[in-house]
Amino acid sequence: MPIATHPTPAPSAASSAHPSRLDWFRSASFGLFIHFDQASQLGVDLSWPMVGLTSDDGTGVHARQAVDYFRDADEFDPREWDPHAIADAARDAGMQYAVFTTKHHSGWASWPSEATPLNISTSSYGARGGDLVRDYVDAFREAGLRIGFYYSVSDWSDPDYPAWRTEFAPYAFEEYPRATPAQWARFREGMKAELTELLTNYGRIDLLWFDGGWERTEEEWDSAELERHIRSHQPDIVLNDRLPGIGDYVTPEQSIPAEPLSDAWEACITMNDTWGWDPSDHDYKTTAHLIRTLVDCVANGGSLLLNVGPSSTGALPPEEETTLGEIAGWMGTHRESVIGARPGLEPWQFYGPTTVNANDLYLHLVAWPDETATVRGIRPQSVLGVELLTTGEDLDFRAVVDPAHARDDDPLGNLVISIPQDRPMGPLPVIRIRFRAGTAGTDRFTPVSVGGRGETPAPGSAG
Repeated sequence: MPIATHPTPAPSAASSAHPSRLDWFRSASFGLFIHFDQASQLGVDLSWPMVGLTSDDGTGVHARQAVDYFRDADEFDPREWDPHAIADAARDAGMQYAVFTTKHHSGWASWPSEATPLNISTSSYGARGGDLVRDYVDAFREAGLRIGFYYSVSDWSDPDYPAWRTEFAPYAFEEYPRATPAQWARFREGMKAELTELLTNYGRIDLLWFDGGWERTEEEWDSAELERHIRSHQPDIVLNDRLPGIGDYVTPEQSIPAEPLSDAWEACITMNDTWGWDPSDHDYKTTAHLIRTLVDCVANGGSLLLNVGPSSTGALPPEEETTLGEIAGWMGTHRESVIGARPGLEPWQFYGPTTVNANDLYLHLVAWPDETATVRGIRPQSVLGVELLTTGEDLDFRAVVDPAHARDDDPLGNLVISIPQDRPMGPLPVIRIRFRAGTAGTDRFTPVSVGGRGETPAPGSAG
């Protein structure tokens, strides 16, 4: 993954995305990112330690001595790597797809590639027939999740790239040494050969998550030709925006976009501060924080790709395993409010993130209201019932309609909901408002707006 100083790609990169191949992605809501390769046995983040970078106290980035990144690559043998258990945990947590690091910036391929000598076959695990990509694909496909591959187009080990050397330090995002034309042609053919292996040896691949594209221009990558090559093998594959000039969706990193995006988008976020396993990084976000982040993504039209980094043995760190289990516990009651849901109301209509799924509107109570909660600008007389989804308790409610419109068949107004005194235990309580069939829309929900989303609600819609 890029470090925190890497700029977020421009939102326009995905503006020409093909709508039909994005259908599943737009409704997926939640995915699992897995950062795992031979460097995990060193307890260092993937790739970045080899170029001698570390984050300081937040004021910038500075150089340090680079790690001997491949010193134990031949000994890599993750005996506790259990992708089936991770896939089951992801499915139980509500995740619909996953993305696995097939090759990071270091250039080490996690499958037995014939296109690059730097691959898993030279390790103890590979010598026994191990293939991390095959392990991942088989386990996650069996669990019913869609399959995504992370692939870095930058390669700091390939002499044709050219390879990273210590005299390049400190790493900068602006200038990179260039290969000769012959070297660059060889490198691009090798990259295409690697992608061909990934896209033909593992069945249908739903998503390709590029990274590292910032090191070259769109013209140098010849992105359009590379996309043609990819789609010749997997026509319906979804591509992210990190290969310059192409992409079906955008990928803000470690945060939710500061402004609404018209393109499809996905926020990739770590549970702590690092992508790969770092035993010294104990700065884990709380489960409640991550659930709120997921809800904020969905309520703003995006999805969350939540990262895990298996440890030196291949097992998930206990903190990450626990967090996935706690998210699964919350999903047991609240899944419908986020998975497959769409953005709900405008901010002026309710003080908190809202989503809609079929004919139901969901209010996510980031703060527990005093006595009542009000939903504005909907059609309250179409409400069939209000439930505190967290406990299953039915809540009293009343419609407030302007007297001037009281005689209308289904007038606009406000819904005032009575709130219990005591907040239920657990992260992020949710209220579900059930509308009469057809009033909230069957395929989409159009909130009543005062200039925000700009669409006229269908007759009798919930908002």
